[in-house]
Amino acid sequence: MTPIDSNVIVAILSCAGTIIGSAFGVFASQKLTRHRIEQLEKKVDKHNQLIERTAILEEKVKVINHRIDGLEHTIK
Repeated sequence: MTPIDSNVIVAILSCAGTIIGSAFGVFASQKLTRHRIEQLEKKVDKHNQLIERTAILEEKVKVINHRIDGLEHTIK
């Protein structure tokens, strides 16, 4: 058997380091992306709640206006 050339060992270690470094980079990027998506989902939920409350208030205003119109008609 011939001893493994030092160049081969360096190449194998370099390849392993590259793979491990790339994997950590992908995981870190994925974690950040997931965090940003969660923050956006929270903002969308708040927005949707506001829209729902606005729709309810608009409906209440319509009912109140209808009642006022009825009272004005009754008074005349």
